[in-house]
Amino acid sequence: MQSIRTTNRRRALAAAGSVLALTALTACSSVDDGGSSDGDSGDSGDSESMSTLADLQDAGSINVGFFGEVPYSYEEDGELTGATIELGRAIYGELGIGEVTGTQVEWGALIPGVNADRFDAVSAGMSILPERCEEVAFADPTIMYTTAFLVPEGNPEGLTDWQSVEGSGLTLAVTSGAIEAGYAEETDVDAMEVPDRQAGLDAVVSGRADAYALTGISLRALAEETDQPVEATEAFTATINGEPQIGAGAEVFRQDDTELLDAYNEQLATYLEDEAAWLEIMEPFGFSAAEFPPSGLTAEQLCDPDQDLSDLADELGMDY
Repeated sequence: MQSIRTTNRRRALAAAGSVLALTALTACSSVDDGGSSDGDSGDSGDSESMSTLADLQDAGSINVGFFGEVPYSYEEDGELTGATIELGRAIYGELGIGEVTGTQVEWGALIPGVNADRFDAVSAGMSILPERCEEVAFADPTIMYTTAFLVPEGNPEGLTDWQSVEGSGLTLAVTSGAIEAGYAEETDVDAMEVPDRQAGLDAVVSGRADAYALTGISLRALAEETDQPVEATEAFTATINGEPQIGAGAEVFRQDDTELLDAYNEQLATYLEDEAAWLEIMEPFGFSAAEFPPSGLTAEQLCDPDQDLSDLADELGMDY
C-alpha cells in the first residue's frame, strides 16, 4: 500500500539517530533526579523499583515534552497551557498527579526526548503513525484534525486541497518532521521545510513559499494572531495517493510505561464518552465537535501498517 506511512518510516529512522545526542541531556529532567519520577532511572535501594505511574503519583508531578504550537501546547505569559495540556491536566489530576510541567523542544526531538527520559510523556497533539508506533506508545486519539494552507490574502493561487498543489510548481512550506512534510515527499509537491509556525508564516509573507501547510486549527489560530496579510484556507482531509489520511493526535509515552498508558487511556475514555465534557476543556482553544474523535477509533488501528485507511474511514462513518 503506497501511502504517507512508507515515507515517514524513513523519516522516523533518521529522527531516531538523535537519541544519542539527547541522552546527554537527560540529567536535566525531573525523571532523572535522585527523587526521580521515573522508577526505572532511580534506585532507592528497594529490591524492585516502582513503576513510572507510581513514581509520578508519589511525586505529584509530571513533566511533558511540548513543541510550543498554538492551540495544542505552548507557554503564555510564562504559563504552560493549550488544549492537550489542559486535557492532560484533567486526566493526570484524576490519576493523582496534580502538577503538569513542560520541557519545550523542536518537533523532531519529541520522540527521542521521551525515550531518552528527558521528560515523562509528550503532549503536542502528535499524529498517530505506524512508524512512530515502532518507537513510542500512543494513547488513544484525543483530537482529530484536518489540513489547511496559510496563503496570501485573497488566496491568489486558489488552493483548496492537497491535489491543488500537486504538480503545480508552487513552493509549499512544511514543518520539519510534521505529517505534512511526509505528504509532500509522497506526492509531486515542491516543499521547503521550516522549523516552526513563525518560520512558515515568514516564508509566505516574504514570498519564499506560496503557502504553508499545517493542521487547520493551527493555521486558523495563526491567521487570527498575526497582522500580516495572510489567511487560512478551509480545512480539508488530505487524500494522498488516493487514500484519505485520518489525522488523529494523542499523548505519547515510552513503550515500557504500559501501566501509565493504560491508566491514561482509562481516564481518557470518560471524556471520549462525553462530548460535552471534552468540549468544556477544548472549546476555549478553538476546538469544536468536528475535532472530537469518532467512537471506535483506537491507537491500535492507526498503528497497524496494514490498516486500510479508506476502509477504516468508511467503517467509522467519517466524511472525506
